[in-house]
Amino acid sequence: MTLPAAYLGVILIWATTPLAIKWSGDGVGFLFGAAARMVIGVLACVLVLALLRRPLSLAPGALRTYVAGGLGIWGAMSCVYWAAQFIPSGLISVVFGLSPIATGAMAALWLGERALTPARLLGIGAGIAGLGIVFLPGGAAGTGDQAALGVAGVLLSVLFHGASSVWVKRIGAQVPALHTTTGALLVAVPLFVGTWYIADGRWPEVVPPHALGAILYLGLAGSVLGFVLYYHVLRHLAASRVALIPLITPVLALALGHQLNGEPLSPRVLAGSALILSGLAFWQWGDAVTGALRRRRSAPT
Repeated sequence: MTLPAAYLGVILIWATTPLAIKWSGDGVGFLFGAAARMVIGVLACVLVLALLRRPLSLAPGALRTYVAGGLGIWGAMSCVYWAAQFIPSGLISVVFGLSPIATGAMAALWLGERALTPARLLGIGAGIAGLGIVFLPGGAAGTGDQAALGVAGVLLSVLFHGASSVWVKRIGAQVPALHTTTGALLVAVPLFVGTWYIADGRWPEVVPPHALGAILYLGLAGSVLGFVLYYHVLRHLAASRVALIPLITPVLALALGHQLNGEPLSPRVLAGSALILSGLAFWQWGDAVTGALRRRRSAPT
């Protein structure tokens, strides 16, 4: 696959995943949809490893990485699937776009990375302001009466995702991406199945075609193909270009949710989403821009 095709593939998969999450729970329950997706995903990963004849690493560092990743997948995805009952799919993508900010803040606190610069703090402030515009009383236009529950669920998902990422980085094991995905899913799948069995446990009598299609799509594309394409892109492109993906996908997700699922796009929702994405842009490139401006001012004329 060419690099532009892989880049486009990541954008399309990430943009369609929130809507597929909403559809995957229709008629079957969000817990069944999440568990079924993860089972399909882990089976696909194991099959790929078998075809490639690459045994899963069982080194201590790798095992710790699988646990960190698996707990992150279970926590983050459980919260997103629950939240999808209350807010539109496009806004799920917008709010989850705050993941780089949460991950960077945790890395600053736990790994000692220099992440909380003035420009990045401005990005955090813009993101919080955008959330307020969309979700505070009087601002949840078009999101339903239970929007606060939905945004809380996605923000909790962001925290799980960020904590898992920092934990994996702190372990520092050099584990291939496909091995990490497979091992993490092997940890997460029993948790998903157990959660579904304890909280629901009912096998759906009928699975609507669109729900079945969404589960298959998420299990194969969302859990396997998207991950492989993302690491392929990350390996061959500059980080600045990869960082564009979280800015592009929420815009497409909002449009897809509006066109395919009838999700409302009020001016206030659009304004808040734009402010959230602006905060992410400040987080990604604010330091580079301010540094370039400082160098320009200090350069001899």
